Amino acid sequence: MDVRVTSDPQAFEQTVFPFLQRDPVLNNLVMTVVHERATGRMRETEPSYYVSVHDPDVVGVAMRTPGRYVYLGALREDLAEPVADALADVLPRVPGVAGDRPVVTRFGERWGAHRGGRATVVRGTRLHKLIELTPLEADAGEARLMAADEVDLVAAWGKDGFAEELTIGHREWAERHLEHESMLIWEADGEPVSMVGFHQPVFGVCRVGPVYTPPERRRHGYAGALTSHVTAMILANGNQACLFTDLSNPTSNKIYHQAGYRPVADFVEAEFS
Repeated sequence: MDVRVTSDPQAFEQTVFPFLQRDPVLNNLVMTVVHERATGRMRETEPSYYVSVHDPDVVGVAMRTPGRYVYLGALREDLAEPVADALADVLPRVPGVAGDRPVVTRFGERWGAHRGGRATVVRGTRLHKLIELTPLEADAGEARLMAADEVDLVAAWGKDGFAEELTIGHREWAERHLEHESMLIWEADGEPVSMVGFHQPVFGVCRVGPVYTPPERRRHGYAGALTSHVTAMILANGNQACLFTDLSNPTSNKIYHQAGYRPVADFVEAEFS
């Protein structure tokens, strides 16, 4: 078995996408992250590390981008140790690991053997795929693209809702969404009340997110209506739609189910201590 590590997203894309595209929904997060960096859509000041396991063809993939957990996704459980060994050769530390629970457990044990400490599960997530869209309605309002004068607002909402997930400045993150026209706003009574972003499609699959409504604007159906609107856009362009949810938030899981999304796979995130 041959385990290879690279920081070149273009070379990695060419090597592993024929393997990943067999299930572009299940593998969408890895494919989106790699493709956005390979095309220059996402720029970084620190290197990412991409891992491919060959036997002799590609049989597994993992990655670690700056500031993030190691992402294993649906990696086979028996590949956890060789991937941990390979990353231990290039990374002094990582904050955690995410993926299918069995492989996360084994990776955590192996990483502990290299660096000490233990991995503790802190969050569960669920990948959903749109099966049949049921448009959702809000109390009032309509969808539109983010406006140029809303960079500060979107940055503030990103900071409030996803502070730990963003590895670049909040304003830079908002500016990128403006540049790529990948953030929509739900406006009610002339005021922006919710936002939903999306990623560029990769092999016909487009991932919805982030989704955020300020606390004082919730319980009016804004996020659900905007998510279904973004989903309709994705479908109109001939792509499939998918999204991730936090399993600790039953409200969002219920809303997405109502919109026509159905579970594909569950994952966990574990922190190292």
